Amino acid sequence: METLVVVLLALAAVGAGLAAGVFFAFSGFVLQGLELLPAPAAARAMRSINVTATRPPLMVVLFGTALLGVVVAVVAVVDGSGGAGWAVAGAAVYLVTVVGVTAAANVPRNTALAATPAQDEALARAWWAYRPGWAAWNHVRTAGGAVAAALFVVALVTAGGAA
Repeated sequence: METLVVVLLALAAVGAGLAAGVFFAFSGFVLQGLELLPAPAAARAMRSINVTATRPPLMVVLFGTALLGVVVAVVAVVDGSGGAGWAVAGAAVYLVTVVGVTAAANVPRNTALAATPAQDEALARAWWAYRPGWAAWNHVRTAGGAVAAALFVVALVTAGGAA
């Protein structure tokens, strides 16, 4: 069973790292690029991005990693793996900061932006209200995904995956 734990931990670490990387890209340069546009154009661009974000590539990474994290935490605990505590911590951090924050903070903002009337003035007001909170919560998702990836790596090393 140790091989299964090692493989699952490696996949969970990669998935959490990928999620953190996507969020980092938004925090690091996508939002700044959108800020170079007039506010109505930035809002329209973000609305388009949000439509494409809900397709399989990102959804598989986000929710597949959540599932992997839970599975590997349970398997590691049941198996008595050396990295079980770290695996549980990684899964918990990922679920709270990536999945939880996405569902509770970012998605509602995306939904509100999508519902904004298409007139320039309404879009500008919506963008100015949307961006600061969305960006702040995205920073939390970025850090949470990175911390979860690191915790899965520590669990991997502790479980014997680096031997």
